[in-house]
Amino acid sequence: MTVDDIRAAAARLDGQAVRTPLIESVRLNERLGGRLLIKPECLQRTGSFKFRGAYNTLSSMDPAARERGILAYSSGNHAQGVALAAKMFGVPATIIMPHDAPEMKKRNTAEYGAEIVLYDRYDESREEIGERLEREQGLTLVRPYDQESVIAGQGTVGLEIAEQCGERDAQPEFVACPAGGGGLITGLSLAMKERFPDCRIHPVEPEGYDDWKHSLATGQRMAANAPNRSICDAIVTPMPGELTFPIGQTTLSNGIAVSDAEVLAAMRTVFEELKLVAEPGGCVAVAAVLSGKLDLGGGTAVCVISGGNVDPAVFQQALAA
Repeated sequence: MTVDDIRAAAARLDGQAVRTPLIESVRLNERLGGRLLIKPECLQRTGSFKFRGAYNTLSSMDPAARERGILAYSSGNHAQGVALAAKMFGVPATIIMPHDAPEMKKRNTAEYGAEIVLYDRYDESREEIGERLEREQGLTLVRPYDQESVIAGQGTVGLEIAEQCGERDAQPEFVACPAGGGGLITGLSLAMKERFPDCRIHPVEPEGYDDWKHSLATGQRMAANAPNRSICDAIVTPMPGELTFPIGQTTLSNGIAVSDAEVLAAMRTVFEELKLVAEPGGCVAVAAVLSGKLDLGGGTAVCVISGGNVDPAVFQQALAA
């Protein structure tokens, strides 16, 4: 897995994915005592970065396998990305989704034409369900993060950030990025480290689901120890991926964990200051900066908002925070 794979993905995505902007707020910069640049992947097709990896995977897939149908498991954002990519290629998609996924994500996935299979994320294994469907129906699985074509597609976010920082004469000291299985942050880190080798890349996670933080600290993949559920449904994965963790060991700095309350406050600030709608899991990196857990120190930083698919009730809760 190299930056050349990410460049090849960027070529496939040219004209298909949105080149999301890099934006900032003067008021936020003054408040934080530095320069904060925001990469809003909530403005991407389907409302999250996941479309990048899904489209890159389907576009590089054997056409015969693609025609037989696509399978994915996801709490919602990967589901929508795969469903839209499959629709664009005119092939069927089956998506395994948890019962408690946000209604908006389930509805959007269905409206892209995918068949949805629901499961209980706390008592059932989506991987086992997926393996059974692969065998029974001959479908091709597009993994949410542990697949090189997916990592390469997500890594195009990092290519764009590096290019946009160069265009704005910005030298980022660190990048903060939401981390679930790690497809986005590891792909992004490969691209950013080539252009800015001294830039620190910090994975940010919900408290209790900070498996990247503990895995990086111990040097081995650690499972999340989550006594409570989190509103950050998009990134409550059990542990870093088998492919993503070795990449992260070479490119990532220490992990950061944020509370649900800090995430809700960040969602409100993002809406008020940047006029953007961010979902909880997509806003954890901004929460890390706004809460002071990552200090700009008078320098320049980039935060990725990875998605904006939030149920109205949760967004109302954020506005009341």
